[in-house]
Amino acid sequence: MSCDFTIEHYRELLRSGVSGGYRWAGFDRPPEAGDLIVRHDVDLSLDAALVLAEAEAEEGAWSTWFLMTRSSFYNLASNEGERAVARLRELGHRIGHHAVYPNVDLDERFDPVVAWHNPDAEFMQADIPGAVNVMRAPFFDPPRYRSDSNQQWRSGCPHDELARGEFEWLQLLIHPEIWAFEGRTMRETMESFLDAERALRLELLRHDRIDLS
Repeated sequence: MSCDFTIEHYRELLRSGVSGGYRWAGFDRPPEAGDLIVRHDVDLSLDAALVLAEAEAEEGAWSTWFLMTRSSFYNLASNEGERAVARLRELGHRIGHHAVYPNVDLDERFDPVVAWHNPDAEFMQADIPGAVNVMRAPFFDPPRYRSDSNQQWRSGCPHDELARGEFEWLQLLIHPEIWAFEGRTMRETMESFLDAERALRLELLRHDRIDLS
């Protein structure tokens, strides 16, 4: 099995969790033995989020999607943003808030759960009144946490360990842009993302009746 960052391998990763006997879980209760808590920080692209969300639903999985209200790359209040939120809920996923410190903009769109965007050590585990901080106990425990940040597994791709049931429970952080766009390195993947964004922006210009002749 090749541990590349592709939709195909992401499906294999989900199937490894099933093979290992794990159940899908979220942040509405403390972790229990056998829980696989899949979390997505959506930093750049709602389209990428929906690609992975659809794949998860097809595999019988659900996860928690952390969406930004202060993103430089997408707008939850746009038609695209509203459709994405509705589709994620329709597929059976949970929606949390991907907050930009120190601003927490929880409203009716979100479950009361927060993941900080690009957190620094001094606030990563800060208390958030009225909400769960996913990087605090009981949800954050280094031996039971894996992240694909910057297209690099910090402790290796967990698919083998999941298939063997080696984690008591696991919080798995997946950034959808890394998997939905092609690239062997983070630079190549971001170039693919930018190419897709250019095509999307051109289509939005046409929809806004901009003469591109």
